[in-house]
Amino acid sequence: MSEGADARSAEAPGSGIPGAESLPDDLLAAFVRYEEAILADDLAHLDAAFAPGERTMRGDAAGLLVGHDAISAFRGTRGGVPARVIERIEHRELGEDAALVVSVSRYASGGTGLQTQVWQRTDGAWRITAAHVTPRAQALNRAIWRTVGDPLFQGAWEGPLAGLTVAVKDLFAIKGYRIGAGNPAFLDSVTPETATAAAVSDLLRGGASLRGIARTDEFAYSIAGDNVHYGTPPNGALPGALPGGSSSGPASAVATGQAEIGLATDTAGSIRVPASYQGLWGLRTTHGLVPRQGLLPLAQSFDTVGWLTRDGETLQRVADWCLSYGGSESTESVYGESGTDLPWRFLVPTEMLETVEPATRAAFEAFLTALAASPDAPPVDTVSIGDLDAYVAPFRTVQGAEAWRNNGDWLREHPGAVGSAVAERFRAAAAITAEDEAAARRALEPLAERLAGLVDDAVLLLPTVPGPAPMRTSAGERVDAVRAATLRLTTPAAVAGLPALSMPLLTVAAQTGPAPVGVCAIARAGTDIALVRLGRRLAAAAVPASGIAS
Repeated sequence: MSEGADARSAEAPGSGIPGAESLPDDLLAAFVRYEEAILADDLAHLDAAFAPGERTMRGDAAGLLVGHDAISAFRGTRGGVPARVIERIEHRELGEDAALVVSVSRYASGGTGLQTQVWQRTDGAWRITAAHVTPRAQALNRAIWRTVGDPLFQGAWEGPLAGLTVAVKDLFAIKGYRIGAGNPAFLDSVTPETATAAAVSDLLRGGASLRGIARTDEFAYSIAGDNVHYGTPPNGALPGALPGGSSSGPASAVATGQAEIGLATDTAGSIRVPASYQGLWGLRTTHGLVPRQGLLPLAQSFDTVGWLTRDGETLQRVADWCLSYGGSESTESVYGESGTDLPWRFLVPTEMLETVEPATRAAFEAFLTALAASPDAPPVDTVSIGDLDAYVAPFRTVQGAEAWRNNGDWLREHPGAVGSAVAERFRAAAAITAEDEAAARRALEPLAERLAGLVDDAVLLLPTVPGPAPMRTSAGERVDAVRAATLRLTTPAAVAGLPALSMPLLTVAAQTGPAPVGVCAIARAGTDIALVRLGRRLAAAAVPASGIAS
């Protein structure tokens, strides 16, 4: 297979790399051309370099991609790699037309990486059929973290949360640090905090340690998870997809194993959306239950504090501590109310089910079928909650009015400081009149009462979001359409101030592979601890052999 390699010209591409002499000329040429395409981000050649079909594989720390189409979709989200050179190649024959090539790359900015590839020759051309990439070690992913430590702050040495680490969304006050709100100009314009937010202190007293301050979408005014200033945090469940926002940093930190708890906020879905996109458990607490002292507000009428975890057991530990008499020093204790189990009866809102994508609806209906067949099957009925846009329109009016009151002065003083999408939302918010806001508040009152009545003796059950996370390369129109559909599912709970729990119980097909979609349970106000307990029971009843941690 290496016949002719010894006669290779010293000027041949790649011939100066140690180990290159063992490769056949045509394989070396294919390898070098592939490396050039990587550096140039030549997507057409990269597509051609990978073997077509559904058996081609590519893996890295973000996950495994199977099939040429999935690999191609992911590659379009990545962009080119930093400048590097191949400093060594190892080659082994696997057969007459198959070879294993392992190469070491050294980056101009420091660090090394490793590429492992299986090449096969078909129709006279070498193509990659399997690849694994080990990137250079990254001490700090700045798209996830603003600042990080090991830990940044040590929690109590004993307590129910001992040994757990927390990623705190960059809206909470940490003594000695500035609140950044996802915007570098804002970070530069404020002074360090003199006290730590109560929601952070409760976790520290319970034994959890602060791992770091994690990124947020600008001023928390988004649910996509992208940030034009710091980059987009990775989706820990679906390579190349948006992470979900505005609690994107804490969610990515938890999903990628860099923290066990994400302390976050939810105004219009900012905990539930990233939980669904990244396969996490996420709890939006009853409005006003967890104190908001030391929290930079977006819209006080809807802002809530909550948590993201990888499993239900950890979320239960957090909720039990932070919402109980013995835990929080600041929260209005709800342990007595939440100590009573919620009714084992569910209502599926028909309008919400009609909003979701077909694959999500099919997965949700299969979930309900599995639940009905379980030994612990509860009654499940359908219910109408009315036109979903009737919730969204007044919600966005009140949210926008409050967001502009909170941030308008700063935005006027810093023109051009925010990204275009967030700037457009604030421009719309600035145009809301006092009469608009008052009318919207009146419109929300009967809607909130209607939902509160429905959950008096049942729990609402629905897909958390319309479908899997959009790809990072999705056109703006696609992201806007997903945002609009998502708000139809997430705003009703916010309108009524109810607790909502997203659980990673559905899987649907996406461009780069199987993707998680959450199931959301919404319960009556003040039953947050019992809602987590109910969610774990629901997961165990519907998918006992799925491997989902409850």
